[in-house]
Amino acid sequence: MSEKLTPMMQQYFEVKRGLPANTLLLFRLGDFYEMFFEDAEVASRLLGITLTKRQDYPMAGIPFHAADNYVTKLLAAGKKVAICDQAEPAKAGKLVKRQLTRILSPGTTLAANQLDAAKNHYLCALELNKHGLHAAWLDVSTGEFRVATDARPENLLPVLTALDPAELVLIEGDLEKWKAAPHDDHVTHNLQHFCAERLITELPGYHFEVAGGAKTVMDALGVLNLQGFGLAHTHPALGAAGAVVYYATENLCAKPENLRSLQEYRSAHTLLLDPATLRNLEIFQSIRGTRDASLLGAIDRTTTAAGARLLERWLAAPALDLQEIRRRQTAVGEFVAQPSDLANVRELLNKVRDIPRILGRLQNRLRNPRELGGVRDTLAQIPAIIACLDLLDSHLVGSHGGEISRIRARLTDLPALRELLAQALADELPNDLADGNYIRAGYDAELDRLRSLTTDNKGWLAELERREQERTGIKSLKVRFTSVFGYYIEVTKANVHLVPADYVRKQTTVNGERYVTEDLKLKEKEIFSAEEKSLAREQELFAYLVGAVLAEAPALTRTAEALAELDVLGGWAVLAREWDYCRPELDEGDSLAITDGRHPVVEQMMKQERLGLAGSYTFVPNDAALSATDAQIILLTGPNMAGKSTYIRQVALITLMAQVGCWAPAKACRIGLVDRIFSRVGASDDLARGNSTFMVEMNETANILNNATDRSLIILDEIGRGTSTYDGLSIAWAVVEHLHRSADRGPRTLFATHYQELTQLDKHLSRLRNFSVAVKEWNDDIVFVRRVVEGAADRSYGIQVARLAGLPLTVIDRAKTILTQLESDEVTVTLPAAPQAKPKKKITVTPSDDSQLSLL
Repeated sequence: MSEKLTPMMQQYFEVKRGLPANTLLLFRLGDFYEMFFEDAEVASRLLGITLTKRQDYPMAGIPFHAADNYVTKLLAAGKKVAICDQAEPAKAGKLVKRQLTRILSPGTTLAANQLDAAKNHYLCALELNKHGLHAAWLDVSTGEFRVATDARPENLLPVLTALDPAELVLIEGDLEKWKAAPHDDHVTHNLQHFCAERLITELPGYHFEVAGGAKTVMDALGVLNLQGFGLAHTHPALGAAGAVVYYATENLCAKPENLRSLQEYRSAHTLLLDPATLRNLEIFQSIRGTRDASLLGAIDRTTTAAGARLLERWLAAPALDLQEIRRRQTAVGEFVAQPSDLANVRELLNKVRDIPRILGRLQNRLRNPRELGGVRDTLAQIPAIIACLDLLDSHLVGSHGGEISRIRARLTDLPALRELLAQALADELPNDLADGNYIRAGYDAELDRLRSLTTDNKGWLAELERREQERTGIKSLKVRFTSVFGYYIEVTKANVHLVPADYVRKQTTVNGERYVTEDLKLKEKEIFSAEEKSLAREQELFAYLVGAVLAEAPALTRTAEALAELDVLGGWAVLAREWDYCRPELDEGDSLAITDGRHPVVEQMMKQERLGLAGSYTFVPNDAALSATDAQIILLTGPNMAGKSTYIRQVALITLMAQVGCWAPAKACRIGLVDRIFSRVGASDDLARGNSTFMVEMNETANILNNATDRSLIILDEIGRGTSTYDGLSIAWAVVEHLHRSADRGPRTLFATHYQELTQLDKHLSRLRNFSVAVKEWNDDIVFVRRVVEGAADRSYGIQVARLAGLPLTVIDRAKTILTQLESDEVTVTLPAAPQAKPKKKITVTPSDDSQLSLL
């Protein structure tokens, strides 16, 4: 086949053969990136571009200048995209040298328009073996690099789920092995679920060897050992780390130049939220899959991209370190105390650009003038931010030395670099180096001289046009330029007979003729030479500026980290003032006490829904009190729609907010540190894995019972409702007993249920307390007052709720008749040590057609 191919197509196949599967090759031909064969067919379908033919094989192309937008669509479709660029200027009659410049994938892309500025973008490698789960994750765009290992994979999966990596790297065959695992192998099934709907790349197992991985990582970091990062060279996750670095290097076609450190994540240092809890409590996204109506959306008041990403990281791994939590809380309090100073700081932060990602692109050879403009604009704000923070600190009672001042100390003003960029860069900057005019006039004498030649030449062209119009008498004569034909004189067909003899015809068009003269050809060479030299000089100066910025990369990185922290903490202060949040008290105890707590998301949504309507919105606050050794289990009863689910969720969310360091929606709260938050709420099928609603419910409940500790917080909503009434009641009963199994302590638990029989358990379980959501009755109707009170609910009010939902009155009346007959028969539930909930007699209900229906 190669004998039939042109030299250019042979070049194409040499590059294509070396690419991984599922990779589309964009092959640069002049002003276009072309795709051929199956790549062209796939791209045509995904991008909606025209599919053509070249020598009987499919071909499709996209303009070079618009490639980023098309690549973004391909990445979103789960494809990898290889870029093959021209490595030299095109010359007539010679095959242009081309080379692979990078492979773009969801986990390794760097372009700003292919990344969510507010979201971290991780590439993650996983290895599961007999010693546990080992992971490494890298954000190539910022250089953040972490490893983790845990003998219990269920301790590591929660944070990986929260980080939501864009792409996974696995050992060849592992995914198929996990899919074939027995149904009761929860670890591999959870890993399989985690891998679902993510782009996966498989590598040979030798890329995951620890010794080789350690060397790869050390080479990437430029160190002789990893002791400075607190890691032994035998750390079991270094195999995964090596695989991540290898894969990133292959895709970037060069070593990632923004890797500076490697940190170890330890699950014992963070509050864990399993995947079900992240989903059930809508931490990062709502049940509809959007950021709106999530906890993250409710507590995010950041103004910078780096701040938004830091908030996401803090929420993914809430702290168990009391000192760190209190540091954040104190900083929020200092901002809350000085609203005017805070407003000034936030106004300045709004002008700060995304320094971590700008540095990542500059260090990895993606360079354009606007990136340097972002550094310039950020450095311009630093002196004013420092002055504002110093002023804020001086206003605080107790003088200097607060937490804000400690963050301020990490800011570095770089006056020399700031002045250099301000003097060198133009006010308006292009996005492409080839466009030129990004160096300010007056900065470089040689560049100014070359530009003056270009300017003078263009003046000469204008004068030539005027002169030729007078000489020929052709008033419509124009001197024009195209990149293909250069400069020429254009004459319409009606005036061709007036053209002088010294005009040399260059091209015929529909409307006229194009000519050149000897003077114009000479001047064209002079213009091109001046423009080429001018652009080359600008690029020299740009390279110098990039070098000056990268020389200060460590200081810029530290400053960017401090600015991001100020952004998050300042945003929380705005949130606290806007919604009247309190500063939680945290300790090592086992209690949880919340006064007038509110649901942070529901409260904000209620206000948004009421805007523009008459009257004011009201969210009814409620108290909560739990203790591992006293009121360990709150059994909450009450009708549907009364607010049970909102109440138990708000307790969990307030606890989570407190341990992140945020202030909380309550009048006051005191919380003993929680090691894990578990939730089993809602109902959903998992049809892809063959699991019904009830199986999902039981899987999540099993995870809670097997992993909860005395320091955990558990919220359970309607356990057992996915099966028959008595099966469900028995399971719910047994779950409550299991949670209370220890003689003196257990996990703090909120258990919402409709099973009235469970309320009798307070007579037998010393740490169980009955609470209910109160309602008011009026003429067989009910009013939800949303208040949680002590004591069990005496009724479920299901028929009244059904009426509110709009069921036909005939159905409502018939339900009342059936309920009356059910309540007239005595049904008892015994309370043995093991649950044996079973009716003592047959219950008969008389249907409307007078036939007999037995409910056993």
